[in-house]
Amino acid sequence: MHWLATFGLNYGLFLAKAATLVAAIAIVVIVLTSSAISLRREKNRRLVVERVNDRLERMADTLSDALLNDAEKKARAKQRKKETKQKQKAEKLGKKHPPQRLFVLDFDGDIRASAVDGLRESINALLQVAESDDEVLLRLESGGGMVHSYGLAASQLVRLRDAGIRLTVAVDQVAASGGYMMACVGDRIVAAPFAIIGSIGVVAQLPNFHRWLSDKHIDFEMHTAGDYKRTLTVFGENTEAGREKFREELEDTHGLFKTFVARHRPDLDIDSVATGEHWYGSQALEKGLVDDIATSDAVMLGAARDGRDVFTIATHTPQGLIARLTGQTSRVLAKTLHEQGLTRAEIGRSTH
Repeated sequence: MHWLATFGLNYGLFLAKAATLVAAIAIVVIVLTSSAISLRREKNRRLVVERVNDRLERMADTLSDALLNDAEKKARAKQRKKETKQKQKAEKLGKKHPPQRLFVLDFDGDIRASAVDGLRESINALLQVAESDDEVLLRLESGGGMVHSYGLAASQLVRLRDAGIRLTVAVDQVAASGGYMMACVGDRIVAAPFAIIGSIGVVAQLPNFHRWLSDKHIDFEMHTAGDYKRTLTVFGENTEAGREKFREELEDTHGLFKTFVARHRPDLDIDSVATGEHWYGSQALEKGLVDDIATSDAVMLGAARDGRDVFTIATHTPQGLIARLTGQTSRVLAKTLHEQGLTRAEIGRSTH
């Protein structure tokens, strides 16, 4: 029986070593595969540019063909031919026509502002070709998220202003919390009448399982160096001193948020709007949070009618099924949290 016990012990050790080796190899394979996928995505990332004027003209032609008679169609074609000749003549004389281009970017924000990667690449491309009389229109949709993530996204927009390029931000549905942090960077903010605007505030919440663990006689230990390396925890017993420090940090973050907004919109009564509340577009106009009531479509169509070239610019990166599902889930969660009043400039901060 002794030899059987020894054999079992040795066999168990062998299995443990084998399992450890397999796990180590699996980790290496996963890391290498992840790196390869990231490199492949970076390599396959491409800039997609569309001239909006062409699409609008095709739509107008389709509708005109159904509405106009033959004589009206000929007159329309003659007028368009005349306009084309005038444009070509102006270009030959060295006159820039149209006098200004409108570049349209999109930002559909989730909790982590993950769309910032595409925004960064689009702005990198724009800064190499845009001229001082060009304009950028950002179609912004975001209910907010993490402070550092949206701080980076807002900083990308500051690059446009620093380069002397006019920035208009259009909000069709929502620009709240971190979303408004981005919007306020614009030289001009337009919003749809019922778009949700504002929510200049900070929120953080987390569950605590300490009493449940104690009831189950489960100990939880956490060791730190530094009095405030951790303030509130999920599993440990929170102290009043930790809570007070946590609230102090939230107030500091709120102060930075208010300062940032006030710097970019100096005429705004920041104390009256930095309460965490949000308003609809028409109400936001009265409070000075936005400058005009309009949709992004109206801005683009108006620019095209004024004879300006309008281009949409997007960075496309091929994604696998898991990445697409994760991104969609994150966006849905962000919108759900905002509707429940949980999204401000920061969400779920349990560590710092």
